[in-house]
Amino acid sequence: MLLSFERPQYLFLLVLFPLVWAIHFFSSHLRRRKALKFANFDAISKIEGVDFFSRSLMIPFLSSLIVLFLALSVSGAVLHITPLRGSSFYSFVIAIDSSRSMGADDFFPNRLTAAKESAINFVKETPAGTKIGVASFSSFTYIEQELTENKNDIVYSISNINLSQYGGTDFYEALITASNLLNKQKNKAVIFVSDGQNNIGDAKRIIDYANKQDISINAIAVGTKEGGKTKYSISKLNEEFLQNITEQTGGQYFSAKDQSALALSFANILRLTKNKTSLHLSTYLLLFALILFVIDFFLINTRYFNYI
Repeated sequence: MLLSFERPQYLFLLVLFPLVWAIHFFSSHLRRRKALKFANFDAISKIEGVDFFSRSLMIPFLSSLIVLFLALSVSGAVLHITPLRGSSFYSFVIAIDSSRSMGADDFFPNRLTAAKESAINFVKETPAGTKIGVASFSSFTYIEQELTENKNDIVYSISNINLSQYGGTDFYEALITASNLLNKQKNKAVIFVSDGQNNIGDAKRIIDYANKQDISINAIAVGTKEGGKTKYSISKLNEEFLQNITEQTGGQYFSAKDQSALALSFANILRLTKNKTSLHLSTYLLLFALILFVIDFFLINTRYFNYI
């Protein structure tokens, strides 16, 4: 489970936490000084049957909870839940990295060709009725195939992806494109097939967008740590980036060090894909805060107040 916030700027309200406790102890200190000056403790003890200075932390505790619930409510707290597994009735977008680094020769004949072959086998193994879209991305993202159940069309679109002539790799734009393709789908996931060489944008932006759209990101790393030769330089695998975006969005990360591992990674996605749903907590948190406020008000305005 993951917790995100639609309006995180309001989380500053949590600074009221220490203020609640400071007010409580300061007011308790003032009441104690008054009592020491004016009270007849023997008489009070006989009448009340309790220790006049017994303290309860109930009121500040309730007040702290009210502050917490209100702060989380106005911040738009959203709980992302990933309880189920299985690819049935799932919609996928396969986003294949076509940047120039995918021309590296640490896979035969290169990373892109090996990725395309395994993606095609994945499509053929998916259950009937599975909707799949295809995108290729480098510094720009292209929709190769809209969501469809027609496996022949999907295979054809993957087969026709070529190495890009443009430099750079933009995962964020690829994710937005994939999200648009998956619009209105209940259960949705993106499969990034890449060497992880993201050089446009940062991981946090990608993670925040995926969680907001309830998209699980799966990533298959194509490449080796030693790297492979391209026409331009040596290109090495960036595992850290791919691991980060999958772990933070409820997806799966797979490292494919050769063709057989690449094929196995696709097969595991079918088995391990998680169903991801979101629960908007603002209304519930506000309701809890109101209930606690009523309890707090009742305690303060009854005999209980004498013991805090």
